[in-house]
Amino acid sequence: MTKMALGTHPFLLGFEQLERLVERTAKTGNDGYPPYNIEQTCATSYRITLAVAGFAESDLAITVEDNSLVIRGRQRDDSEGRIYLHRGIAARQFQRSFVLADGVDVGEAVMENGLLHVDLTRSVPDRVVQTIKIRKG
Repeated sequence: MTKMALGTHPFLLGFEQLERLVERTAKTGNDGYPPYNIEQTCATSYRITLAVAGFAESDLAITVEDNSLVIRGRQRDDSEGRIYLHRGIAARQFQRSFVLADGVDVGEAVMENGLLHVDLTRSVPDRVVQTIKIRKG
């Protein structure tokens, strides 16, 4: 018995890239840092919130690349001249990627109390019923 791939199922026309999308999402390699929330704020909008304590706005970069929202953080190491007895807060860089569906647009980003909020909106196309005429061959 041959295993049928999801993108080749006869009832899923036009979904050939679905498996590649799932594989790309699985390969993002996010290690859990920084922690984040995703919430639905209304029927057509979402908010991603990342805990970025210790990062300034200038340490963060938000881009949309190839249908992915990419958030990068890079802190400057200002430990020169300091003597730490314990250093539990590390200045580490990160990259978080979120795959965006077609029609999802990135809105504004706001920093508030060590949290970075990124708003997303999904455009809802008008549903149209289309009648196809049958032509004699």
